[in-house]
Amino acid sequence: MARGNFGERLKREREMREVSLKEVTTATRIGSRFLEALENEDWEKLPGGIFNRGFVRAIARYLGLDEENLLAEYDLAHGDQNLPVPQPYENKIPRPPIWIPILGVLALLAALGGLVAGGIYGWRRFSAHRAAKRSSSSTLLPAQNQMEAVPAERSAKAAPSGNHPTDTASLTLDLAVSTSAATRVRILADGNLLLDAELPAGETRHFSANQEFEVTAADSSAVLLELNGRAMPPVGTPGASGTIVLSQKDLRQASGGTPQP
Repeated sequence: MARGNFGERLKREREMREVSLKEVTTATRIGSRFLEALENEDWEKLPGGIFNRGFVRAIARYLGLDEENLLAEYDLAHGDQNLPVPQPYENKIPRPPIWIPILGVLALLAALGGLVAGGIYGWRRFSAHRAAKRSSSSTLLPAQNQMEAVPAERSAKAAPSGNHPTDTASLTLDLAVSTSAATRVRILADGNLLLDAELPAGETRHFSANQEFEVTAADSSAVLLELNGRAMPPVGTPGASGTIVLSQKDLRQASGGTPQP
């Protein structure tokens, strides 16, 4: 087909059916300037590529012409027999934001941190329990040997009734506070403030009381407590502040015995 016949035939087929450009535009939603460009073969005014072929197919369908034949005539007139394959639209979808995998990694690290903290807390509880059992077994001596080892003044204070010298209810409480890391510690003995200061790592201090101690630590995992040589439970959960009250009752529980009437 000679160049120029495609546009003339398209216009002739439309006029034979007595259809105006406006009617074609209304039915196919193709702009009138694009319809005129096709009929005049003014390719520079067309968007090109698959859009031109879509226009031709829609016009052929509306006018009742064979779509493939009209497309073949368009390709011959326009010289588009070897049209490039259009890229699929799904390839243009943007990649997910990079912060999504980063959030996943942070969540995984947080979960691992929780497991590690729980393991450290459990190990310290187990170590304290084992130390308490060892201390209890090493201090179970005959009553006579204990009386010989304790000075006369200490024996009288520990056993006012004279019948049960090993009763821990009357012993003076001795608290040893050791720090594995720097943290602030507050200690009350029988309601009296003994300490409210920042303790450095690796320090051990001793305090005395008659009835009870109240110990508060800013970092519970940095403080280890011993009451009369017996390991006490942690002040609180690892990495957080906590408060614990220690009394004669805790001393009896740590030794595994029950108070005598």
